[in-house]
Amino acid sequence: MTEGQVSFPTADGLELEGLLHQGKGANEGRWVMLCHPHPLYGGDMHNNVVEALQRSLAREGFSTLRFNFRGVGGSRGEYGEGAGEVKDVRGAVDFIAREAGADHDCYLLGYSFGAYVGVQGVTADNRVKAIMCISPPVALYDFAVLKEEERPKLIVSGQRDLICPVLPVEELFAALPEPKTMHICPGADHFWWGMEAHITDYVLDFFQGL
Repeated sequence: MTEGQVSFPTADGLELEGLLHQGKGANEGRWVMLCHPHPLYGGDMHNNVVEALQRSLAREGFSTLRFNFRGVGGSRGEYGEGAGEVKDVRGAVDFIAREAGADHDCYLLGYSFGAYVGVQGVTADNRVKAIMCISPPVALYDFAVLKEEERPKLIVSGQRDLICPVLPVEELFAALPEPKTMHICPGADHFWWGMEAHITDYVLDFFQGL
């Protein structure tokens, strides 16, 4: 379940660093792009939620790409106010397409800020087959594009999340077209410390239904 260091260009020409795992078995053609939380608040590709999800997916044979947004770690550039990070996401999808070749499916799995820029980045990109949002900050950012999204969607949030409260998440979910799935995890807050296994279970169950 090793990962190799990779680099790839963004849609506007910056170089980003990432970690790529090539899966094996029935799921190796399923590539999951993991987008980390807000870089100005310590978010990077080694975040606890991102790492837990990557390890779980790798154990199940999925191929994964996690990467640092611009200005984080060894990635070039500086924080892009969200608009720049959307270009990072688009660069990551292009990179997966080059690495995986024609016979693959790509999936978005974004956590917090990573869910927001991920959703914006894959809008109208039919190479991405499903959208998974962990603790989406719907009270802070506009997720309206999801209301027109016909691809399968998963939303996971913590019942005790004070940064992304449950009520606006539930209101967004109610406005989404099918197919859609939501889980509100009892006892979990925005950071999921010690409760990461709940997220991985929700995500793997979602994949079972695709």
